[in-house]
Amino acid sequence: MLDRLKTLYQLQVIDDQLDELEELRGDLPNTVKELTQKINNIKADLQEKQDKQQSSLEKRKENEEEIEKIRENQKKFKAQLFQVRNNKEYDALTKEIDHSDGNIQKLEEENAQLENLAGTLTVDIDELGPILFELEEELESKEADLKEIIKLNAKEEAVLTTSRKQFEGKIKGPDYTSYMKIRKAKKGIAVATIKRSACSGCHNIVPSQRQLEIRRNNKLFYCEHCGRILVSPEAAEINQ
Repeated sequence: MLDRLKTLYQLQVIDDQLDELEELRGDLPNTVKELTQKINNIKADLQEKQDKQQSSLEKRKENEEEIEKIRENQKKFKAQLFQVRNNKEYDALTKEIDHSDGNIQKLEEENAQLENLAGTLTVDIDELGPILFELEEELESKEADLKEIIKLNAKEEAVLTTSRKQFEGKIKGPDYTSYMKIRKAKKGIAVATIKRSACSGCHNIVPSQRQLEIRRNNKLFYCEHCGRILVSPEAAEINQ
């Protein structure tokens, strides 16, 4: 049981050191992540606007070609007006011409709307360009800073990570699950010692009888106030 307590305490010591290395990175990892997400969002928005702009241009071209076809047909209809033999034929042709005029008007109105849309999209695209450029420059700078910090501590972190894996492998599944659960809930500190009759994690007094039981090192005990695993000073000293 003593080895079990020693291993848990040593794992906490290693995690404390790894946490310190993580703190040296400050908010850089989150900043890099947020900048990357912003850049991806802007790129997606930019691509969407460019696609809409291209579709707008293609649609306007199609409409212009359709207008040209309609006008060519109108010329034929108008030429046929001079060859009609009765009012029925005349009415049919004029109706067709009027219908063609209506279609041309609709297509021209649609083209005007598409042109306005293309103009708006151009403005949006022009505005997003510099923003994207600035964010990419900032990301490049932050990534360089982060890589430098990681590089400076790479050897120490590698040694600690290897040691952690060794100690983790010695811990029973339920103990490790409990350790990680408490660690997550208590800002990284899952194992505490008794200092001046108090829990080193929350600083609440540990009853004398409980202190005696903990000093026997034959059972896992948890702080009644914060829920951290409590180990005796002797168990902690053995691992230092």
